[in-house]
Amino acid sequence: MAGYVYIVTNHKHGTLYIGVTSDLARRIYEHREGLTPGFTSRYGLTQLVWYEEHWDVRDAIQREKTMKQWYRKWKIALIEERNPDWRDLYLELW
Repeated sequence: MAGYVYIVTNHKHGTLYIGVTSDLARRIYEHREGLTPGFTSRYGLTQLVWYEEHWDVRDAIQREKTMKQWYRKWKIALIEERNPDWRDLYLELW
């Protein structure tokens, strides 16, 4: 089963959250609608600014764990490498 690692935020250079899922569109919809109580809904993290797909969800889980240990500036650099304008990529999933 495939997996995705993703980063959501509330605005450019705002609070960042790294997550992992097997269904990216569904999970981001849940973040956008505030359907899951916790960190992302508390801080209004609704904008998908970065993601990557892994063929095996176990690889995605390991990547998420690694990235959560990164310095914030590394995460920002990763986002800006592929999405310098911090566009919300959610609509591009369709």
